[in-house]
Amino acid sequence: MESNGTFLACNSLKDDKDLKFLLKGSQLLKVKSGSWRKERFYKLQEDCKTIWQESKKMLRSPESQIFSIEDIRDVRSGHKTEGMEKYAKDVPEYRCFSIIFKDQRKNLDLIASSEDDANHWISGLGKIIAHSNSMNQKQKLQHWIHTCLRKADKNKDNKMSLKELKNFLKEVNIEVDDYHAKKIFQHCDKSKTEALEDDEIEEFYKILTERKEIDKIFQKYSDAEGFMSCQNLVRFLYETQQEEDAVVAAPALIQKYEPNERAKRGNAMTKDGFLMYLLSDDGNIFNSSHRKVYQDMTQPLSHYLVSSSHNTYLMEDQLTGPSSTEAYIRALTKGCRCVELDCWDGPNSEPVIYHGYTLTSKILFSDVIKAIKNYAFKTSPYPVIISLENHCSVDQQKVMAQHMTTILQDMLLVAPVDGNRSQFPSPEQLKGKILVKGKKLSRQEDPTGTNGNNNLEAEDVSDEDEAAEIEDESVKTEIQQKGKSDTLKLAKELSDTVVYCKSVHFNGFEDPSHPRAFYEMSSFTESKALKLAQESGTSFVHHNIRHLSRIYPAGWRTDSSNYNPVDLWNVGCQIVALNFQTAGTEMDVYQGRFQDNGFSGYVLKPEFLRDEQTKFNPKSITEGTWGTKKKLLLKIISGQQLPKVNKSKNSIVDPKVTVEIHGVQQDNNKKQTKVIENNGFNPKWDEEFTFDIEIPALALVRFVVEDFDMSTKNDFIGQYTLPFTSLKQGYRHIHLLTKNGDPYSSSTLFVYIDIQDCD
Repeated sequence: MESNGTFLACNSLKDDKDLKFLLKGSQLLKVKSGSWRKERFYKLQEDCKTIWQESKKMLRSPESQIFSIEDIRDVRSGHKTEGMEKYAKDVPEYRCFSIIFKDQRKNLDLIASSEDDANHWISGLGKIIAHSNSMNQKQKLQHWIHTCLRKADKNKDNKMSLKELKNFLKEVNIEVDDYHAKKIFQHCDKSKTEALEDDEIEEFYKILTERKEIDKIFQKYSDAEGFMSCQNLVRFLYETQQEEDAVVAAPALIQKYEPNERAKRGNAMTKDGFLMYLLSDDGNIFNSSHRKVYQDMTQPLSHYLVSSSHNTYLMEDQLTGPSSTEAYIRALTKGCRCVELDCWDGPNSEPVIYHGYTLTSKILFSDVIKAIKNYAFKTSPYPVIISLENHCSVDQQKVMAQHMTTILQDMLLVAPVDGNRSQFPSPEQLKGKILVKGKKLSRQEDPTGTNGNNNLEAEDVSDEDEAAEIEDESVKTEIQQKGKSDTLKLAKELSDTVVYCKSVHFNGFEDPSHPRAFYEMSSFTESKALKLAQESGTSFVHHNIRHLSRIYPAGWRTDSSNYNPVDLWNVGCQIVALNFQTAGTEMDVYQGRFQDNGFSGYVLKPEFLRDEQTKFNPKSITEGTWGTKKKLLLKIISGQQLPKVNKSKNSIVDPKVTVEIHGVQQDNNKKQTKVIENNGFNPKWDEEFTFDIEIPALALVRFVVEDFDMSTKNDFIGQYTLPFTSLKQGYRHIHLLTKNGDPYSSSTLFVYIDIQDCD
């Protein structure tokens, strides 16, 4: 069993010097603060899947000393985290590295004793992560099962007794009564030794991973020898999967997924190849062609929804939580294209960022600008907007302008693109550029012109203070004591950094006879924006064709909770800013919308939200060119390897699936399956649902799996959200995501999708 468990990662890299070093382990200095820097031993475990870390804490459980390679988001060399910047500047960069985790866990900052040791760790971890990411679904399943087998093999004799088999079944989240467990055991125990080993364990593995629902589909298209001919695969792809290019796709899928060489030579597919195809990206519910940028990126910026973050610097709540440059890095790597900076005077003439009037911690403005420079275009090449909330004195505003100019250099947009002064340039034209949104001196000519009043040093502008809207008594007291002014002196240097995103107060929708300049944009609280959407939907849609609108959470959301972004996208609002640090339905829907168009952070609005003549109003849908109404027929068939939510050994999940539609009011709907008791390993539902979709272009579909609990709130297991227009038809797997939006290694739902035009 031990060799089976490690063959996937270790055997393929067995002669690798970095891997050998990690398996042996080494002493590293763990850095927590300026005064806490301690030596600890770290070692890659034999499964090549987990790292063991020495701990000096009393009563620490063995599990807490281990972390999984799958939990690592990134390994950064040098001083690339806040902790390293602050506490390890005295150590050469080549000895330093940091492990960044996927969830909200703190970074692990480490110092190696030599450059060679650091390189072994950085390179070795990088290779294992890359190998893990390249594994297909079947390999991930094997790896996961063999890890569970090793856990169940208490006496480490590479055999499995009946008791160990029962422990294993609990480990993989399935409750089997003693009679059935014994029956499986006796069937596999061909040697009658009261212990399973080698081929007997493989037999047990086959029984466990059998997918009868897929066997049934395969049999319909295969011959007596168990082969699906290329011609029959074409038929399946065309008739069932609704693939238009079935004739071209079939031979390519055989070459890509068929493990049997004889079948491959005969241009046919076996059951194994068919399963691998269905578990792959080609069998995914999300249209794989939408994983790259496929939309027209040459339209004005105001024609796109833009992935946007509120109070980006915060890691937790709005009142006392930490501020961090890491929060900017996380948001940008999640595809965010508009980040917020609340700027205040700091010591030593250096502006700081924090949530004004609160106890949130402070970070240097210059450090944030450096983080934005380093991470702005790692996930997407399209423009990033820095949304400034400026509370600084004129002198520190000049420092802000200087930092942006010297740090961002050519990235910072300081002049109009191609002399365009009548409408926004496109995301394509602004690739690699960082735009500043902020106040502009009124006596300067328009920001897209070139003849500003260069003699003007500073003047009063209105102060838009979002922090002052927080509904918290201590904040209100602080504001009263400081005697907040409604105006602020604005430095010309800072004003000059604003080209296309001039912040102005909203005074109602414009009079067509006195059109407002396209570059003027307003920010709205969620309640104000929702009121406008409710009362003046069509006017708001028209406003958002030419102008950018930014929406931010209400002041009472001090816990960093989020509002529903869909109602505001439905009227064409582009910069709908959410608290990226807060997981939940709203963030799931948000990430679901922006995984479209290559995860670029820009999604083109539907034609009816861009057309100057549009009469669209999401609150009262009348006949119009909003696209054909659709009927979604959906069958939830089964689930695979759902994770345990309660880590207790005897706890098995009772899963149920809820399907939600998020869109215009008429389309909002949810339906749920029955509960399957005590089976998270391979639950089967076989339940069908039908949804009518009025406006497909605005709809999203969310699949949520929960552990049902009669007495308390259901526990979240996993979810997946995608735009209705990205759905693939036929038999598809849904690869579930964690609460934080990261993929589980092998947790899936198997569904059937059929989309029809409504009469």
